[in-house]
Amino acid sequence: MILLIGNYPLDRQQSMQRFASMMLNGLSASGLAVELIQPEPFFGRFRYAGNFIAKWLAYIDKFVLFRRRLRKKMRERPAVVHICDHSNAMYAKSIRGTPVVVTCHDLLAVRGGLGEETDTPASFTGKILQRWIVSGLEQADAIACVSRATMEDARRLVPRQNGKPTLELITLGLSYPYRKLAPEEARARLAKFSALGAGSFVLHVGSNLRRKNREGVMRIFARAKDQWNGSLVFAGDALSPSLRSLGHDLGLSDRIVEIPDPGSELLEALYNCATALLFPSTFEGFGWPIAEAHACGCPVLCTNREPMTEVAGDAGLNHPLDDEAGFAADLLRLIDPEERARWSAKALENAKRFSTARMAAEYARLYHSLAPAS
Repeated sequence: MILLIGNYPLDRQQSMQRFASMMLNGLSASGLAVELIQPEPFFGRFRYAGNFIAKWLAYIDKFVLFRRRLRKKMRERPAVVHICDHSNAMYAKSIRGTPVVVTCHDLLAVRGGLGEETDTPASFTGKILQRWIVSGLEQADAIACVSRATMEDARRLVPRQNGKPTLELITLGLSYPYRKLAPEEARARLAKFSALGAGSFVLHVGSNLRRKNREGVMRIFARAKDQWNGSLVFAGDALSPSLRSLGHDLGLSDRIVEIPDPGSELLEALYNCATALLFPSTFEGFGWPIAEAHACGCPVLCTNREPMTEVAGDAGLNHPLDDEAGFAADLLRLIDPEERARWSAKALENAKRFSTARMAAEYARLYHSLAPAS
């Protein structure tokens, strides 16, 4: 049996929750016996205590109560324990006599804690947490990295002795079967957003984290707005007050559409209908929206940094982070239906690399290499 360790629900790390579910479903579909466990909210439910105290109460759930549960679970002797998110790597210290795999999605916070520029600064306690995560990664038998960039960071930052932990590159699959839709079906899903109508738009998918560079998205769009009457759609986090203020200063207020927390079907329709996904992130561990957009035939404009270029492959239109004029020029190029169709075909071809079944099979091979009898 493969034991998966997922994330604490109250941390609301949606991408990590999706990854754990992908692993559970993908491994089950491949015929492996698999179980997913995660820390459950108990003390952390008392939100009236205020955010600061609630955070520390949640630590009791994650690092005291869950450790007891994990020790009991280990009596069932799973063949392999797979910690699905490297931010929980410290659990590896509680596991003895069973191979441990940790999926490393990025080490940006670790790098930030070491003073490196990753747009992910760390507080004093955050630096302690990141050191704890690295010490947990040291205890793993294998670290599965989701991109070459993450793998290079792991090789540089995680101490290894006698070749342990081994480093494996296992590219992510899609967390939902995104696909190209019939135009009428895609538009029907967007019908309730009257601000979009039947008009064209450029899309950004993500959060307000500094490394997502939503400020850059606005500046790029502002360069193109006078030559195109499209809208700018932000899907994910609602814009912060400072971002709304920037949009106002750039004269974009009547062109911006916010779609907070879209479900997968709605996001699929947005990718299908968008002129392009605009994704000028400063740093990423993988860049799931690039793969998702490509699976829907949506061209992607992204930064010419790893891992964005790794994920986008030959289908990405890439520019240096500071070349906002170049981003805007390519966006205007994609307004032409023939030009967009050419890049859409490249996107669909690139998306074939992101099979969830392929990802599950690669993890299964890794498990068997660590515990052949499993």
